[in-house]
Amino acid sequence: MNKREQVLQILDQNKIPDYIPAGFFLHFDPSFHRGQSAIEKHLEFFHYTGMDFVKIQFEHAFQPNPNLLKPVDWQKIPRLSEDYFVEPLSVIDGLVKAVKRQALVIVTLYSPFMMAGQINGQETITRHILEDPQRAKMGLEIITESMLIFVRACIRLGVDGFYTSTQGAETSRFPDSSPFLECIKPFDFAIMQEVNQRCIFNILHICDYHGGYADYSVFTDYPGHIVNCSLHLGDRRLTGIEASKLFHRPFMGGLERKGIISTGLTTEIEETVLRILSDAPDRFILAADCTVPGETPWDNLRVAIRTAHEYKK
Repeated sequence: MNKREQVLQILDQNKIPDYIPAGFFLHFDPSFHRGQSAIEKHLEFFHYTGMDFVKIQFEHAFQPNPNLLKPVDWQKIPRLSEDYFVEPLSVIDGLVKAVKRQALVIVTLYSPFMMAGQINGQETITRHILEDPQRAKMGLEIITESMLIFVRACIRLGVDGFYTSTQGAETSRFPDSSPFLECIKPFDFAIMQEVNQRCIFNILHICDYHGGYADYSVFTDYPGHIVNCSLHLGDRRLTGIEASKLFHRPFMGGLERKGIISTGLTTEIEETVLRILSDAPDRFILAADCTVPGETPWDNLRVAIRTAHEYKK
């Protein structure tokens, strides 16, 4: 089987895979964010590390708008056309044409709430949700419409799925879960349900970049064929098996992005990966809990991936 077939077999409930896929990702230098240089850098990384799928980074942030001073200002943000996404779409088109026959191609997709944070900071959208949720939702609805234009263009180009990243339910974000449930989750679902209906391989990523979570209960019904999240949950650490059971789907992860994978020696990485694999669910992808630091040696990732590929239970 090629890499594409090997990864897809973890979705087959009727058999236990005999191969452990693996994949890591990082942000490349800005000189590799656009055009042919971005295509070539993604391919270089994919081939050098030996990872099992191509994940395309989204480096096309929404334009900053410091004039969003009040919740009512969100209704003034522009609705974007497909023309706005021409540069990332050209990278996606090149990578789909280059590798789709041998490996799955998935695209990073930030949630509307995360994109709102790009426009004027996460503190601003968080505060405005608390001050006037109805006005803030107007902005999130516009962002959702814009992101769906991008999503549909990606699907037309032939991507296999998306790495759908969400935030907003961190322990320190809101006083309780009601702002998340009212103002963030519905817009996440508007996008994620569409990609889950139209694509064969989507990864739900619960991002803890802005803080940890006391529990994952608000996320367990989220769409996605695979779940990727930190195993640190409140004051305890889950196992990969527990995470898989909690979300009722295969788990991707096991390694901490700023831990051994980023700074460790070869022997330390091998020992850590073997320990993780010995306690992993049957349907599992070795990965980090999020994007690893940009300065992470590619050789570290290559060692971890090779160890997973050679592992036999």
